Amino acid sequence: MELAEIAEQARIERSPQLDAVVSRRVMAGRLVAGLLQGLLLYGLYRAATANAWPSGQHYLFVPLIFVGVLLPPLFISAIGHLDTRRTAVWTCVAACIMIALAVHDVWRGGAGPQLWPLGVEGHVRMPSGLLFFSGAGFFYIAQALALSAAADGRRIAGYASYFELSWKLIIQLEFSALFVGALWLVLWMGASLFMLVGLDFLKELLLRPWFVVPVSCFAFSCAMHITDVRPAIVRGIRTLLLVLLSWILPVAALIVDGFLVTLIFTGLYHLWQTRFAATLLLGSDALLVVLINAAFQSGEAADVAPLVRLSARVAAVLLLPLTAIAMYALALRVGHYGWTSERVIAAACLLVASCYAAGYAWAACRPGAWLAAIAKVNRATAFVILALLLALFTPLADPARLSVNDQMARLDSGKVSASKFDFTYLKFEGARYGRAALEQLRTRTQGADAARVRKSAGLALQQDSRQQNDLATVADIDVAANLAVWPTGAALPEEFLSQDWRVGTRRYQLPTCLTQRGVGCDAFVMDINLDGEAEVLVMQAGQLPVVLGSGPDGKWRLVGTLPFAAASCAPLVRELKAGQFQLIAPRAQDLQIAGQRVTINASEMSVDFCAAIKLASKPAQ
Repeated sequence: MELAEIAEQARIERSPQLDAVVSRRVMAGRLVAGLLQGLLLYGLYRAATANAWPSGQHYLFVPLIFVGVLLPPLFISAIGHLDTRRTAVWTCVAACIMIALAVHDVWRGGAGPQLWPLGVEGHVRMPSGLLFFSGAGFFYIAQALALSAAADGRRIAGYASYFELSWKLIIQLEFSALFVGALWLVLWMGASLFMLVGLDFLKELLLRPWFVVPVSCFAFSCAMHITDVRPAIVRGIRTLLLVLLSWILPVAALIVDGFLVTLIFTGLYHLWQTRFAATLLLGSDALLVVLINAAFQSGEAADVAPLVRLSARVAAVLLLPLTAIAMYALALRVGHYGWTSERVIAAACLLVASCYAAGYAWAACRPGAWLAAIAKVNRATAFVILALLLALFTPLADPARLSVNDQMARLDSGKVSASKFDFTYLKFEGARYGRAALEQLRTRTQGADAARVRKSAGLALQQDSRQQNDLATVADIDVAANLAVWPTGAALPEEFLSQDWRVGTRRYQLPTCLTQRGVGCDAFVMDINLDGEAEVLVMQAGQLPVVLGSGPDGKWRLVGTLPFAAASCAPLVRELKAGQFQLIAPRAQDLQIAGQRVTINASEMSVDFCAAIKLASKPAQ
């Protein structure tokens, strides 16, 4: 008997009066939980913006944020499905896990400072985005397992219960979020209507955090309750969604099969050149797993079309080669460059993908009922995912710890030289483990490159942002060696050559010949401003041409740019090198408003200037 039929039969056997009382209590509990969540989050927001307690207490503030966001939805979905004792126990267990994960997130230091500029006078530390995303996935799976076990009255529930409750929960969450969005759309429409008659009270109300945060949380809890007490609606949406997805499966299976056949003739070279092959292949794995389960559903559907059944079997087998190629791609990257946090996470994802791939291939090859073994694979893999997430977000398998240990081993063994070692990775991606490693390297006295290592580690520790990564390079950049100066015989100012272009807020706009060694550019010395002081036009193929000028403080800075295509226009560069250009007045003058100069950026005509220059530079016939 289906879980839905059992629940319906139990509902019929209960008295209507008892159902009404229980429903009212459950509704009240959910609404109160939503309101308390809103008040808690608003209080934390106020503390952050005012730099008041407990925003400065990271080991208290971060867990409160994490628990305040994730725990109420768990309680709301549990109440009414678990008895009072089990609800309290499960809520406390989930809260303890959340607190432990958040405390570890603060302790490890995260990837960078993780400081959000919410306060007027300072910053506040927030849980990392990866922790929020992974934590939501962890507790979604755990909630589905807990509710299914309670519904079946045993620790490991039947697959039908897992299927029913996991899909119900995800649809509840999605439609509750949609409900909150629709509510705010209506409220802003109302505010706009009142503004038409000169009343802005509703607009002002909608801009107040004390109104926005509690109302959003309260509306979300309302939507969770409504979708929970209307299971037929949720079941209908789920059925329609899964049927539609199942008919995408034949297309996906055909595309993946064609891709794998094509690899036989093209080889893997082009795949490796993308540098994100493992990520793309993992995404394809995930898509196939979702589509296969959309066709499989609870495993009891008898009306699945033959084409969908065949496509599900084929797709289940295709997971194996996709996962194997992804593992090979990751192994190549690790072999060349070692482990990083991203590669450790990718390895964890590949472990999960391997469970699905091996299990689904086994299910596809078994005779009898179609893919029946998928139920066992899904159940087992769910527990594997929970274990992996717990390991990754605790010191047991912290990606930062594993990657820092591996990078340090590569440096110590000589697999990577000190001149090519990425010290800034330790500072900004290695969390507390990387910073501790840099402190050790800063005092290193053993080895032929000890001096270089000490200097590089010290420079990395002094960096405030990842954009200054080139500062950790010991050898200075010889800008003069990178630049070919035009016109012939011209010389670049000494201040231009001695300036460290790796430092500055607009460094990302500069050609790489100013910030890296061994990269060539053309530099044209000309007085563009007609002020008697030379400016320098720097052009590098494939990058934005820039005009650099000296300011009142003697520092050179970016003062203008040319169209991006100019650097790749060979006739234009040739004419510049030959000195065949003139300085002309701009098409539009600037505005001066209240003593302030406002520049008008004149829009160019839609003319292919490169083709026009090429035509004009041709010798007369």
